[in-house]
Amino acid sequence: MAVLIDPPSWPAHGTVWSHLVSDSSLAELHDAAARIGLSPRSFDLDHYDVAAERYQDAVAAGAHPVSGRELVVRLAASGLRVRGRDRGAGKAHALRTRWDALLPDDHVRGARDVGHELVERWGEPHRAYHGREHLVHVLDSLALLEGRPPGLPAGPAPIAATRRTDGSRVTELAVWFHDAVHDGVARQDEERSAELAVRLLGPLARPGSGADLTPDDVDEVARLVLLTRDHDPDPADTAGSLLSDADLAILGSAPDRYARYVRQVRAEYAAVPDDVFVPARAAVLEQLLSTGALFRTVAGARRWQDRAESNLRDELAGLRA
Repeated sequence: MAVLIDPPSWPAHGTVWSHLVSDSSLAELHDAAARIGLSPRSFDLDHYDVAAERYQDAVAAGAHPVSGRELVVRLAASGLRVRGRDRGAGKAHALRTRWDALLPDDHVRGARDVGHELVERWGEPHRAYHGREHLVHVLDSLALLEGRPPGLPAGPAPIAATRRTDGSRVTELAVWFHDAVHDGVARQDEERSAELAVRLLGPLARPGSGADLTPDDVDEVARLVLLTRDHDPDPADTAGSLLSDADLAILGSAPDRYARYVRQVRAEYAAVPDDVFVPARAAVLEQLLSTGALFRTVAGARRWQDRAESNLRDELAGLRA
């Protein structure tokens, strides 16, 4: 476990810059940045930008000087690196724009404040996997299942009219809330996320808010969030099946992306020793493999089932070895 810094060589704003990263956890990285006195605004998803004049301060505070190549290799191995094509979509301003398109503030007074709070929650420093990149991946996976281009919000039809149908904004709202509380406590996180949905969306559904959001819609969002505790929706539950499949889509990703997901999950539980983490993780994998059909929609099963089973078996074999 180490905080690393590469030589200042990236020109911008009249100086050159280094990158400060951790090869184990974002919490370690944020602690180091605070010791150095770096502004939170210099954090960029997986690293801090450090101006040349602060380079020696960083080294004096314990950052290990390495080459740019070694820094990239070790950051990638940690599972914390955000790929270039994911970087723009995972930035706070891009997510706020995406939220505003889903629930425009000029139609739903107060919606923008809710979106800003959610974006901040998804960017909490302790999240390695369950962060903004995961949010984007689930949103895009839901879009794929519904036949929409990734990056576009659910359709403009009123929320109440589209509940539990393809393209439902209610289902997309559930994506935004499904891991909005993430303290690493199974089931409790989902319950608190559902409670947060009721607390934040409830005022938007009151008479006079100008919204096409209803109390029933809010209840539906909370119900869907709670389904992510077990990912076992009723076969007739279209919205629940869509959300469950989108949330599990990472299991059916390409092997290199799946390996990064595994490293990210381990990074979130860096404080848990291997002799505790390994059997617990193995039990989760065995439970997933025992369910048979991981994905409940036809599109999800076709797109991700075979690869997911292969990924899970490979990870489990590695843990047993």
